[in-house]
Amino acid sequence: MILLGFCAGWSLITAAVHDGRPEGVLLAVLAATAGYAAGRISGALLPVVAPCVGASAGLALAVLMPDLAPGSRYTAPLGQAGAVAALLALSTGAACCASWATPVPALRLGLRALAAGITLTGAAIGSAEGCTAGAAVLLCSLAAGSMAHRGVGITGLALVAAAAAGTVWAVAAGALPGGLAQALTGRFDAHRVQLWQDALRLAHRAPGLGVGPGRFGELSGSAPGVLPDGKPHSAPLQQLAEQGLVGVLLLMAVFCWVLHALWRSPRSTPVALSAGAALTALTVIASAGNALSFTTVTAGAGLLAGWATARPWAGEETLSA
Repeated sequence: MILLGFCAGWSLITAAVHDGRPEGVLLAVLAATAGYAAGRISGALLPVVAPCVGASAGLALAVLMPDLAPGSRYTAPLGQAGAVAALLALSTGAACCASWATPVPALRLGLRALAAGITLTGAAIGSAEGCTAGAAVLLCSLAAGSMAHRGVGITGLALVAAAAAGTVWAVAAGALPGGLAQALTGRFDAHRVQLWQDALRLAHRAPGLGVGPGRFGELSGSAPGVLPDGKPHSAPLQQLAEQGLVGVLLLMAVFCWVLHALWRSPRSTPVALSAGAALTALTVIASAGNALSFTTVTAGAGLLAGWATARPWAGEETLSA
């Protein structure tokens, strides 16, 4: 809560300095906080039912979101397509958490089937990123069942998230060798890379405080003609451009705190690592997309973190940490 408070406070400071618009950041912080609190409470009371219901709700939102959310559906994994992929990953993680939380073998099998169904739904609705992210979360969850110490898994998830953010930065900065740069750049459309480069250019202009929350669209030379929302479609680069180095460090600190909370969680190791895998998948998607701009995604991330760190009142067999 202290870290999220710092995130909100810093957005207000940078907005005051540069006449920015911090409402989006404040809404994301509020959604994550409310989701985490609700997850802790419902996870303590209903450790199996709560994530199961959440997984079903997330699946419904992912399928219906293109019709419910305003604006056009941007090219994957940008815009709503990235939010759909994030919701599918979070829903798969919630179903996996519920499956590991129940002691009933038949129910556990059914919840794993739900997780597999969510993953296949991604392919059915045309979200290749959602299908891939869900499959990765499901595989990580199954592997977590045979992992004796969760610290190794948590470290691996942190490295994956760091590699994703570092790769996006390297592509934008042109810091990769020629062959590798061409291979990676070919997987991203030119417009997106141009937005990332604009974000780095703005960050160089004001590395300390950034240019102010919500001002990327005004100052970027490519944003208005490329995408209608005026965002760089990369959470780390958006923080860097709009809130400076401190904003990036705060974003990293929040993710590291979540991993630390999962490492210290009283829940079993498979539950903690399943949630960690889903949240890491969200981090990877957000590094190259705009998923965190959707309140449903930030609230869902908070819910999942709350479910995976809650202490069930009825008790639960805890595996080795």
